[in-house]
Parts: sequence; structure tokens; C-alpha cells
Amino acid sequence: MASLKLTVAGMHCSHCKMKVEKALQDVAGTVGVAVFLEEGAAEVDYESGKAAPEQYVAAVRAAGYQATPDA
Repeated sequence: MASLKLTVAGMHCSHCKMKVEKALQDVAGTVGVAVFLEEGAAEVDYESGKAAPEQYVAAVRAAGYQATPDA
């Protein structure tokens, strides 16, 4: 299992948070998701053979927000 931390820009309310959570959860291979509205961050646990960080960044962007993997 692998973990990914993302900085997420553009979330302003609980609806935004739920939209980002759903986008991340919908990526195949996702094991767990936590989104933190106040911090503008998200954490994802995923099966490394089934998903990649780029897929999570793309999912957040497709939901209408900006995402950047933390170093």
C-alpha cells in the first residue's frame, strides 16, 4: 500500500470537501481518503499496483479544483 498527500486549492465549503472526497474515492485502487477543508489538503491510501499519484491529481482537477502532490 502507498500513501499520497495533496495540497488542494479552491475548496471553500463542506460541499467542496465532499466533491473532492468523492473524486478521490472513485479512482480504482483507492483504500482510504481523508480531506481537510481548513488545511486545503487531502491524504489518500491506495494500492500502488492499481493507482498512481497522477490519477489522483487528475481526479481532483476534473472535479474543478487544483491539486499538487506534497514532496
